[in-house]
Amino acid sequence: MTAHGDGERRRRTVTARDPRHARSIFRQRTTRSSVQSEGVPNSTSTRLPGSFVRVGWSSVLVQSSEQIALAAAPLAAVLILAASPSETALLQLAQTAPFLLCAIPIGVLVDRVSRKAVLIGSEALRAVTLAVLVLLITAETLDYTWLLVLGLVGAIGTVGFSVSAPAVVPLLVSRDRLTDANRWLELGRSAAFIGGPAAAGALVSLSGAPAAFAVGTVICVIALTLLVRLDVPPVPSAPRRHILRDLRESAAFAARSDVLRPIIVTAIVFNTGWFVIQAVFVVYAIEHLSMDAATVGLTLGGYGVGMVTGALIARRVATWLSIGRMTLLGPIGGFAAALALAATLVAPSPLLAGAAFFLFGVGPVIWAITTTSLRQAITPFEMLGQVSSLLVMATYGARPIGAGLAALVAARWGVAACLVIATVIFAAQLVYVSCSALPRLTELPPAPVSGHTQA
Repeated sequence: MTAHGDGERRRRTVTARDPRHARSIFRQRTTRSSVQSEGVPNSTSTRLPGSFVRVGWSSVLVQSSEQIALAAAPLAAVLILAASPSETALLQLAQTAPFLLCAIPIGVLVDRVSRKAVLIGSEALRAVTLAVLVLLITAETLDYTWLLVLGLVGAIGTVGFSVSAPAVVPLLVSRDRLTDANRWLELGRSAAFIGGPAAAGALVSLSGAPAAFAVGTVICVIALTLLVRLDVPPVPSAPRRHILRDLRESAAFAARSDVLRPIIVTAIVFNTGWFVIQAVFVVYAIEHLSMDAATVGLTLGGYGVGMVTGALIARRVATWLSIGRMTLLGPIGGFAAALALAATLVAPSPLLAGAAFFLFGVGPVIWAITTTSLRQAITPFEMLGQVSSLLVMATYGARPIGAGLAALVAARWGVAACLVIATVIFAAQLVYVSCSALPRLTELPPAPVSGHTQA
């Protein structure tokens, strides 16, 4: 046994006996991984760690596969099963319900078992559901119940990946590279939002629904091969306690934090206003703005273009603004977009509507990159899964609230009132964030000493 081997064995022994020392060694390990051999901090390099790159590319593939499947499922329901509007709405509910029902349990799981195992299991579950869909359609035995159940089960896999991937990133990159890493992930997600639905439509049109689901399956398998090769450092173990106690402390940690609390509240308010607009825009665009289907599609595509633009310029913007001021760009962009869309009530213009959707993409993506980095930086490693799940549940839980509010307002006062109310909602979130502690941040807050402490 070499001297290095003896030292490593002694370090492991001390780590097993003292969890606080384990956390210290873990932070040193993640910091060392970001330093080049010459001793130059990784922030001066454009290259991110190889393990993160594998997570990044798997995330791009997962998002692309998800967008293809989400677009292909209602097309298959209508074209193959002659589904009614209420049935397609129920299908959408099945694909989104797991975000509300499963995010918290999966967050607890992520913090208690191997995060790599959750990533692999989640993506394997999605691959299996897509493969079964291909087989059922090919055998001409697919019915609506099967489509509904497989959509629900596949969405559980999506939730698993959505909760565990952000909890893995801080284990692979140093704190000073979190923004770069999250910009990378958001750029891939933005590209998937643009290309996925278009690819699904083309595949269904040219070759039928089985081709779209088959391509989605192949993409899932490729993502799995990247995840299997992933090297995720183990999280220092904390004493096992009752699940409900962990959940209470994670929720209290987020509620007490002057950083996490406004992030979560803003996610709820933003998505409520966003889905008020999403629920009525197509009807408004056709009836009030005299758009045809192609123009509506181009206008909605402005959102994806905005997302890509925001991800591309985020690094440059970070050289101009403090991290606190960057958090204002999302709320400002959302309010400006809602205001532009409301302006079409008095000056109908498809171009102005397209600009609004572009702003809905560019500002909030910079917000997502910045706040995700903040959340990862201040959350203890052993609580990352649970805190991520709180944000996932808040984000997706607000969406049906926004859609329901739009339905009530439109039925009573018309579609125009929905745009006005959405503008008020976006104004409220801008005022709230401006008054919070977020804009006053000048750098990433200090790393947490341990879990179950106030941020």
